Amino acid sequence: MKKPSSRIREEIARLQDQLKQAETREAERIGRIALKANLGNIEIDEAELQAAFEDIAKRFRGGKGAAIGKKDLGDGRTASASSATQSPGSDAGASSEA
Repeated sequence: MKKPSSRIREEIARLQDQLKQAETREAERIGRIALKANLGNIEIDEAELQAAFEDIAKRFRGGKGAAIGKKDLGDGRTASASSATQSPGSDAGASSEA
């Protein structure tokens, strides 16, 4: 049975709202983690920071370093969180827009 276009539009609007809510939850989670790692105090270009996050995503999506993140450092961070920060002046690589 085919749905009328009005019902499809309603579903699209509902799904867009769900997507927005999910993205907000994810952004808040990443933001809390970044603040715990003291990234809020670091003066860094957004493109460099995005490139660093993309490197972290590749590392974990590729299956490398997954065991490292399981060790607790005792302050709410994992070992991977401390290794993800870069020293000032280190090259974060190229990035698209922030």
